Amino acid sequence: MSESISEMSGGNETILIVDDQETIWDFLIEALQELGYSVLLAENGLDAVEIYKSNPGQIDLVLLDMIMPKQGGHQTFFMIRALDPDANILLSSGYVSDAEVNDLLKAGARGFLPKPHRLAVVVKEIRRILDTWPRN
Repeated sequence: MSESISEMSGGNETILIVDDQETIWDFLIEALQELGYSVLLAENGLDAVEIYKSNPGQIDLVLLDMIMPKQGGHQTFFMIRALDPDANILLSSGYVSDAEVNDLLKAGARGFLPKPHRLAVVVKEIRRILDTWPRN
């Protein structure tokens, strides 16, 4: 039995979703906002870095897709980490090698979510990260 959105743990933190698939944004943004989160959106890695840079100290978690046009997740991860070594970055992808994911987990990524996303899993993982690694 799947949890209804009202049974999931929400929060008031700000989450930056970095993904090039509109169906994923629509689904995640609506669900996360319903749970009380503020949500920002970047359609590619270059936009993600600009948004992160423009909102210093405001973004509590980045949900980062690994495969995107213009700039992929790997390079974006290191650029955001250069701006903020403590950035909470949760990786997401349907098609990425274990080696690439493990490389970023070793470099400080907070976790990995395979696609397709199940909302209950995404929400639980976001809460786990935010509760375990609070921003200063």
